[in-house]
Amino acid sequence: MKIEFYLNSHLVVVDVDPMQSLLHTLRGTMSHTATKEGCGEGECGACSVLFNGRLVNACMMPISQVQGGDVMTLEGLRQTEKGQCVINALLEAKGVQCGFCTPGMVLALYALLEADPNPTELAIRTAISGNLCRCTGYGMIVEAAKIAAEKGEGLW
Repeated sequence: MKIEFYLNSHLVVVDVDPMQSLLHTLRGTMSHTATKEGCGEGECGACSVLFNGRLVNACMMPISQVQGGDVMTLEGLRQTEKGQCVINALLEAKGVQCGFCTPGMVLALYALLEADPNPTELAIRTAISGNLCRCTGYGMIVEAAKIAAEKGEGLW
């Protein structure tokens, strides 16, 4: 089935099984490998992308559901000033260790800051609660969100 959608602001058309996951379409069919496959069950957040501005688990979304929609991955987000703000804040706070969770964390923090440019620590922790990180203990990621909010003042 032909599925047409915007990927990182570019119109794309893929011809795939409509029940194939968005994750497998991104990684396998389209070679957009920043989106990671972790659990395959929507529990770890490694596959997080923005769909129509909302954070979703790409492993749980059939590609047919993105028809006509807008998908943003780390590849697209890192080309934006806001995306760079989040990435630089994670680096500054040393919120990146092995890097496996990083794409999902960047998308989660971006979505949070879009909704709330000055989040509380509780709001930050709630926003990243769907993303599993085995390395940082989350403190540095929370700090990165605070840095991004401060340095990105006026962006959000």
